[in-house]
Amino acid sequence: MISKRIQEITPFIAMDVLEKAHSMEREGVHIIHLEIGEPDFDTPACIKDAAIRALNAGHTHYTHSLGLVELREAICRHYRERYSVVVQPDQIIVTSGTSPAMFMLFSALLDPGDKVIVSDPHYACYPNFIRFAGGEPITIPVYEEDGFQYRPEAIREKLDDTTKAVVINSPSNPTGNILSHERMKAIAGLAPYVISDEIYHGLVYEGEEHSILEYTDRAFVLNGFSKVYAMTGWRLGYLIAPMPFVRAIQKVHQNFFISANAMVQWAGIAALEEAAEDVARMRAVYDERRRFMIKRLKDLGFGITVEPTGAFYVLANAKRFSEDSYKLAFDILEHAHVGVTPGIDFGANAEGYIRFSYANTLENIEEGMDRIEKYLAQK
Repeated sequence: MISKRIQEITPFIAMDVLEKAHSMEREGVHIIHLEIGEPDFDTPACIKDAAIRALNAGHTHYTHSLGLVELREAICRHYRERYSVVVQPDQIIVTSGTSPAMFMLFSALLDPGDKVIVSDPHYACYPNFIRFAGGEPITIPVYEEDGFQYRPEAIREKLDDTTKAVVINSPSNPTGNILSHERMKAIAGLAPYVISDEIYHGLVYEGEEHSILEYTDRAFVLNGFSKVYAMTGWRLGYLIAPMPFVRAIQKVHQNFFISANAMVQWAGIAALEEAAEDVARMRAVYDERRRFMIKRLKDLGFGITVEPTGAFYVLANAKRFSEDSYKLAFDILEHAHVGVTPGIDFGANAEGYIRFSYANTLENIEEGMDRIEKYLAQK
């Protein structure tokens, strides 16, 4: 019998869309992929070269369970130079992507019944990580007219003695929006702990992203290399934690994962120290795609009240076309041959929305918009 804990995990619908698209492609259908949050760029050459050098140098063994000290020191330098905050190498646990980091963080932080506040909409997997660790996700609706930003007073109303943390994600998946300095500062003053998912830092086109560590040291930071450095398949992330939690998290890492891949960690150092020009180039291309997609979606009748300025997503209001985002997304896939993600994947408050990813070429995005235009004209 499958465990109750596993039965309660909800599907990741974006992956369901992708897998359905793949099955259609095997039958010869040409699909435009706007459903997945994966950079279409190749990993920069300086990063690949560093991995090759590491392999040739024999870096093929276990590392320290916290990660290579050289990488942890490079991460500390990055946070000092970018955000003017001081992080110690012993506060950092290097992981095989941010998903293991989330698993370990919630395992160390939560006892059964503890509550964690998340926004609605939110990254689809947050509630599953929280529940798997025995916690209870408490959702707070955020709204299109606010740019999907938390209202601090709404968080305050939900806090009680069992609340352990508030999760923030800025720039956000699925909305592409950025929390303002004022709201981040207010949240930092409210929550027992703040868990800040900063995986899309570096992909901001207007304004500026802030690290939660600028406002409080009672915070956990999730970050990694997948998005900004086009390294999704390398599986390299890290967690910055308050010192009292590090040993507990380290024990989980030792038991369940041992360490992140050695040669990949050496590649991470090169990403931080050598790939700035590559990142700037990719960011400029994303921005061009972003502006093109927003204009086309508005022209097609989708609602975008506050234009997203980070990550590579647009969460567009599709209620004029359908209140059932799941049905609409799969109908678009079936008839327009464009993969998109239904808003319901990201929470009840995102029902009626569709998430579009511009992590694809401008030519493919244009073709996808043309196909959707034809599809909508026939509805």
